[in-house]
Amino acid sequence: MRPLGVNRVTIGVKDLEKGIELYSKLLGATFHDQSVPAEPFGLRCAISWDAGIELVAPLPGRDSYATAFIDEHGEGLMGVVFAVDDVDETRETAEKMGIGVLALIADYDQGQIDEYLQGRFKKYKEYMLNPADTYGVGLVIGQIEPK
Repeated sequence: MRPLGVNRVTIGVKDLEKGIELYSKLLGATFHDQSVPAEPFGLRCAISWDAGIELVAPLPGRDSYATAFIDEHGEGLMGVVFAVDDVDETRETAEKMGIGVLALIADYDQGQIDEYLQGRFKKYKEYMLNPADTYGVGLVIGQIEPK
């Protein structure tokens, strides 16, 4: 298992369009809508691969980690996605350390990568770890291999 660095930060916002507008104007970032794969988690989502930012907004009337986070802390930095060379090995290490794995967020085949992620990757798999076990950080580990 080897760390590959921070892939992106996750920012919780109430209004996705306003968040996109702010970071697009401020940084010149280009965002890609990721709401279809995020909907089962009660979210709307947009990712700027060039800026390393993921914006997430709760869907109205749905429970989600983002809803709970924003209710408790307000809008802002919600978590970080760390890329690793073997996400399943890292998940197993986390479990052996007593760190809870909350969800398999994504395990996309090439068709899903092409549809949702503009075909940028050959492997894309992510797990969300329990923030209570990682010093309050919304930590996601991912194996994100560019083409």
